[in-house]
Amino acid sequence: MQSLNVADRLFPLVLSGEKTHTIRWRETRIRPGLMRYVCDRDPGKTVVVLVTRCRDVPLSQAAMLVGKQDIWPDAIMLSGMREHYPDIQLDDVVQVVEHMTPQQTATVEASQ
Repeated sequence: MQSLNVADRLFPLVLSGEKTHTIRWRETRIRPGLMRYVCDRDPGKTVVVLVTRCRDVPLSQAAMLVGKQDIWPDAIMLSGMREHYPDIQLDDVVQVVEHMTPQQTATVEASQ
């Protein structure tokens, strides 16, 4: 199963279903299907989600794709992404990975 690490502070947001996307730059390519998030600081904490869509766009367009353009203007988006990727620029192409909540994923898996 494909997997991605997620920052410790973001792991609870994935678990609660509040975080349903991730934006990655120069990392393992993700594809639709099941994916396991692994908590950076505690690799024993994992959660499985169903990836529904993956798109490549310039970082400057990523907030719009996930409906966060009002709270992530370019300067904030760039600052936040540089916490993980210090060399990233607004015109760099990122992969936007969208997924179901863990609860939705469990429901879909149970029905199959």
